[in-house]
Amino acid sequence: MRHPKIIISGIALAAVAAVGGITAASAASSPPAASSPPASHSGAATVRTASVTVGGKPETILVNGHGLPLYFYKPDTAAKSLVSGALAQLWPPLTSAAPAAAGLIGKVTVLMDSHGDQVTYNGHPLYTFADDHADQVTGQGVQDFFVATPGLAAISTSSTSGTVPAAPSGGIGY
Repeated sequence: MRHPKIIISGIALAAVAAVGGITAASAASSPPAASSPPASHSGAATVRTASVTVGGKPETILVNGHGLPLYFYKPDTAAKSLVSGALAQLWPPLTSAAPAAAGLIGKVTVLMDSHGDQVTYNGHPLYTFADDHADQVTGQGVQDFFVATPGLAAISTSSTSGTVPAAPSGGIGY
């Protein structure tokens, strides 16, 4: 009778991962998903810096309070996130009504959009990547997402979807 339980457990983990934007590995090591929200959707998000290896080089990047790398999506504007559907499942938006910033030179604000209160840095809506773990960058350059750095140039609220922000400096960019 073990086989049906394994299949049912696997289906439950897959459903939680699809809805909550977390990986099966993190779901297996935490309490039941119904009682714990995904890391990117915490009540009060903290954006801070961490030193990690990106593309084989040590870099200072932005991370959330759980140490997960934060990314920006090149096609986004300061007024709108263009990430939705299946893309938002792989790249969960960082949401918080009252985000906190620790040791940052840029501006952390909230953009009210289809995701709710999405946290932005210098106007760039921020996301995590479903395949990342704390202090591990695996999404750099994937699907037009780039790791956010403290020096990420601001985009103005008048930016259009035809204008794309520059990729972070420091040799990062694919």
